[in-house]
Amino acid sequence: MTEHGLVRLTAIREDDLDPIEVEKAVDGPEFGAVVVFTGKVRNHDGGQAVSALEYSAHPQAERFLRQLCAEVAAAHDLPVAATHRIGSLTIGDLAVVVAVAAPHRAEAFTVCHELVDRIKHEVPIWKRQLFADGLSEWVNACG
Repeated sequence: MTEHGLVRLTAIREDDLDPIEVEKAVDGPEFGAVVVFTGKVRNHDGGQAVSALEYSAHPQAERFLRQLCAEVAAAHDLPVAATHRIGSLTIGDLAVVVAVAAPHRAEAFTVCHELVDRIKHEVPIWKRQLFADGLSEWVNACG
């Protein structure tokens, strides 16, 4: 979903995420730096082998994501974009893609870091980790 102003893209999708789409959403000739963060499903956590993840979201999660992006963009006067995946993901799949553009790299890195952390803690998306031994656990549940 394309937004007017500094929030260029926000989406919660069941399909694969595209880092190029997210980067292009914020890019422009006035920016010397575009930082793109891709969060991937890894094969371990806390010493246990992870086989897959399942993400589920509150029905209004995309509204929360859009509002959060608007707050960060307004606070720093920089364009931002963020997409998050829901559903069943396997090892190596992209779970989240975030991009920020800025005139200089330090600011782009700082704002991207802030945005990723806030998404993780404030957007009502829940992660269920499936372990190789057949057990599972809910982690990083916010909301």
